[in-house]
Amino acid sequence: MHENIARRAFEFFESAGSLFGHELDHWFKAEAELLHPAHVSISESDDALNVEAEVPGFGANELEVSLEPQRLTISGRKETGKEDKKKGKTIYREQCSSELLRVIDLPVDVDPAKTTATLKNGVLELDMPKSAQGRTTRVEVRTV
Repeated sequence: MHENIARRAFEFFESAGSLFGHELDHWFKAEAELLHPAHVSISESDDALNVEAEVPGFGANELEVSLEPQRLTISGRKETGKEDKKKGKTIYREQCSSELLRVIDLPVDVDPAKTTATLKNGVLELDMPKSAQGRTTRVEVRTV
């Protein structure tokens, strides 16, 4: 998939007169064309981050979620096929593949081991507790 995106981004680069300076724009345009976008909403509380990602049509077994302390990656791949038969002969066959990829740099460190993920009605929800290592702890100063 990476090669396909790179090839399409290069086509955008060439069609724009091979001018440098818009590489990321071309890359993002190619990604949007080739990958299913996962729209996300991120909210923060005192002790956790919550991410809701729209992944309509994807089942839990078609999604892969990986989490580092400051990076969340959501990827998915589904293949569907439709076949109509008439008198035992195939007269029509259609297959397509749909992929999604979203990489999110998180604003704070989270604890991957305590994260939960649920999928309901095409929305993937991740509850990610903030890491104790990344939190500021108040230290009381005493006089001796």
